[in-house]
Amino acid sequence: MFNMRVFRFNLSILFFLLALSGCYKGKSVDLVIHNARIHTMDENDNIAEAMAIKDGIIVETGPERQILNRYSADQEIDAQGKDIYPGFTDAHGHIISLAKKKLGVDLIGTRSYDELLVRLEKYQQKKNSKFIVGRGWDQSLWSSSEMPTNERLNQLFPTIPVCLFRVDGHAVLVNDALLKLAEITPETKIDGGINTVENGTCTGLLVDNAMNTAVAKIPAFSNKEMKKAILEIQNELFQYGITGVHEAGIENEEIYLFKDLVDSKKLKLNVYAMLLPSSKNIAFAKKNGVFQDKNLIIRSFKVFGDGALGSRGAFLKQAYTDMHDHYGMLTTPIDEMKRVAIICERTGYQMNSHAIGDSANRIILDLYKSINEVNKDHRWRIEHAQVIDPKDFVLFSQYGVFPSVQPTHAVSDQRWAEARLGKQRLKGAYAYKSLLAQTGMIAIGTDFPVENIDPFLTIHAAVQRMDRENYPTSGFLFNEAISLNDCIRGMTIWAAFTSFQEHTSGTLEKGKQATFVIFENPVVSTSTYKPNFSFMTYINGEKVYSIE
Repeated sequence: MFNMRVFRFNLSILFFLLALSGCYKGKSVDLVIHNARIHTMDENDNIAEAMAIKDGIIVETGPERQILNRYSADQEIDAQGKDIYPGFTDAHGHIISLAKKKLGVDLIGTRSYDELLVRLEKYQQKKNSKFIVGRGWDQSLWSSSEMPTNERLNQLFPTIPVCLFRVDGHAVLVNDALLKLAEITPETKIDGGINTVENGTCTGLLVDNAMNTAVAKIPAFSNKEMKKAILEIQNELFQYGITGVHEAGIENEEIYLFKDLVDSKKLKLNVYAMLLPSSKNIAFAKKNGVFQDKNLIIRSFKVFGDGALGSRGAFLKQAYTDMHDHYGMLTTPIDEMKRVAIICERTGYQMNSHAIGDSANRIILDLYKSINEVNKDHRWRIEHAQVIDPKDFVLFSQYGVFPSVQPTHAVSDQRWAEARLGKQRLKGAYAYKSLLAQTGMIAIGTDFPVENIDPFLTIHAAVQRMDRENYPTSGFLFNEAISLNDCIRGMTIWAAFTSFQEHTSGTLEKGKQATFVIFENPVVSTSTYKPNFSFMTYINGEKVYSIE
């Protein structure tokens, strides 16, 4: 005899078992990572134990038991208790410049003019080049910290043009063969630049805009050479857990160099490119507007307000302490900066302005004020924001301007910063804590190849205010140190926000790109610099680097 009550009871048991079975089987995803310390970098700084990923997007983060019970995955990774962070972004780097450096003579770390010449000789013996290009010399590392002249360079290379970029990229030392080729004479005067002349003779030292005609004579490297170098750089960045770069200034042809690498699926690095304001690039922006091709985004212009402090091109309100009649200079006239600002506003692009000196920073802040009155969310940036008059700090918050800073500049410049600025002006220099207090966020990068791309040197400089050798022991201008968490935010969610990408990247939250790094060692900051590297690096759920 049919018993309805028994039937219903058995049916309930069946549904329960099916539900239980479904629960343990879990939803299907591509990847689950567990046994981890996942620093989501969300607004509450939540730390999760596990993460589920499907189609390159984060499905959920949470406790390990919860994630493992809810999801079944094609692949599971036991992270061995390691730290996981959103992939780091270098918010101000130069991939193109680093590629060119790799293809020329590496002069980084030369301790004397003699060593510089020896490196040139060895390079030329190997390459037999018809045009020698080197990058990275820094006279402040030499026993005589005076800027070099080209007499010895002329003796070594009397007929082959030579162009040697200072580490900051704002000065070059060239020989007479290149001066002749570029038609630069003692009478040559350039607005926004210095053609150094002594006793009626060019010394070969060209600063800022004075470099342009000489640099224009450098033969271009082939696309094949450049692409190979860029992919080498990409792999190096991945080893450090860097998954994105804000490329700070590219020419029109370099747009297509990046695009070719992206379209061929060889360049997986996220690139947020700033265009140099050439006529071709302006035409590109007007035609395309905000441009995105997969992992290549273009929606900003890079404008140079002044030069660098090390080569005395930074534009100061008062004269240099070690050169009493010299103030530096604007490298772009104010009217031209205003013209670019209007183009940016009309095309929906950012304006990201290089400003080192306190005068250049104030001029650009005043320029940004007018745009802020039209558009409160323009997110325009000042790149470097290196020396600020203390009374101008408040203008960053008033005008909605974001600082994009490079902490390793502070500890690299400490050898001579006071000589350039004097003790009083140091109170507004490399002032990351003060800037952060005004703006609530700062974008953080390295300015590579001016500095090393290692983000843990950046952390050491920002938090401890020390260099690789842990100098100075008390920290350089330590009152402007920021916390480890704020430094990492500057390389993750704040870098994303200052490039209009906060809805897709910068944190490890549901619905965002699964772009993250598992670090080999715990991410900490101590008074002794400790190197760290990626154990695994993922972009959009795809493994792009593994230490194994």
